[in-house]
Amino acid sequence: MTTLALYSNKGGVGKTAAAVNLAYLAAQAGRVTLLCDLDAQGSSTFYFRVKPGIKRKARGLAKGKKQVNESVKSTDYESLDLLPADLSHRNLDVAFDKLKHPKERLRKVLEPLQEIYDLIVLDCPPTINLLAENVFTAADLVLAPLIPTTLSLRAHEQLLTFFNENGYDRARLYAFFSMVDGRKKLHRTLIEEARQAFGNVLPSTIPYLSQIEQMGVHRAPAPVFAPASPAAAAYAALWDAVAARLNK
Repeated sequence: MTTLALYSNKGGVGKTAAAVNLAYLAAQAGRVTLLCDLDAQGSSTFYFRVKPGIKRKARGLAKGKKQVNESVKSTDYESLDLLPADLSHRNLDVAFDKLKHPKERLRKVLEPLQEIYDLIVLDCPPTINLLAENVFTAADLVLAPLIPTTLSLRAHEQLLTFFNENGYDRARLYAFFSMVDGRKKLHRTLIEEARQAFGNVLPSTIPYLSQIEQMGVHRAPAPVFAPASPAAAAYAALWDAVAARLNK
């Protein structure tokens, strides 16, 4: 089992759209995949037409590893399951902090799933707290979306500093750009600066396209309702780049 986390310490950067499309493409490529919606807002859950909320007796992540299997729901797509968002997820850091080895709780919770799934995709809330540290501990690869703005690049600098200061492996942290308008000189300039400054920036970019915004209308990944679109092609290229690194 491999764990891929879509994480950003800044909101509004296309993280959930990437998580949904990458999870779908992974399943289409033959990997039995579970998408875990760790964000209490539940955007990934909404996109997959799954009702948010988990039965109290099977809260899964908040209660511990024995209940997590009971919390998983199927999606409309073969080989792709979903652990839905739940309001209890907003307090996961508090729940983990009360247990032994609090930074390793998520990894332990996911362990029983390794015989079921080839890939687990984590859609994470945009905060640096104990839940984020659980994500950094559990994930084989952390994928951070950036948008070509000064504030987004500044937030990524803060994330890299956090990794360095807290002993997390920066080699497992990759970035990619989303919401890119290639016609804008500023976008092109900032992307080039980031590639030189940060390292581990994937060559694939996600353009700013209406098909991605329409995911909320269709409640489906872009390759499902617009398979021949530039959006679908961009996510396919991103998945190829991610898969190549997961296979290392």
